[in-house]
Amino acid sequence: MTDRPYDPRVPRTSLLQVGRDLFARRPVRYSLVSAVAVVVSQAVLLTCTVLLDWRPVPSNITAVALGSIPSYLLNRAWVWGRRGSHDLRREVVPFWIMGFVGLAFSTLLVHVASRWSEAPAVTSGANITAFGLLWVLKYLVLDSVLFGTNGDEHDPAVIL
Repeated sequence: MTDRPYDPRVPRTSLLQVGRDLFARRPVRYSLVSAVAVVVSQAVLLTCTVLLDWRPVPSNITAVALGSIPSYLLNRAWVWGRRGSHDLRREVVPFWIMGFVGLAFSTLLVHVASRWSEAPAVTSGANITAFGLLWVLKYLVLDSVLFGTNGDEHDPAVIL
């Protein structure tokens, strides 16, 4: 008899294995790709507005266009494990359509915010807010329509 009524066995795994298990999960990888896309987009946005002294809306269009490139490539390869040639009709065009929806929404928010203030922090905040609102919806579309595995239970990336 023990003093502790409930003494679950804790599996002994290495920190490396915990990291592998965590990064094998699709939503975590999607989040990391999104972080990369945000860093790229924000760097371009701030470069355009601060260093090049561009207006907020053209800066936002440039930032979204350039940030979409690593987003597409990393989502396709690392998050959903797609290799080989890119299917223009089934993958590239729908991904870019979603990007342009995000672009339109973020440009609208950037335009509205820039009427209030053209400060780079306000422009960046409007851009991040727009893409943050669309983030979950985009994951669902990418997983169920574009790159998803159609419920392949053997793919460890499907498990959350």
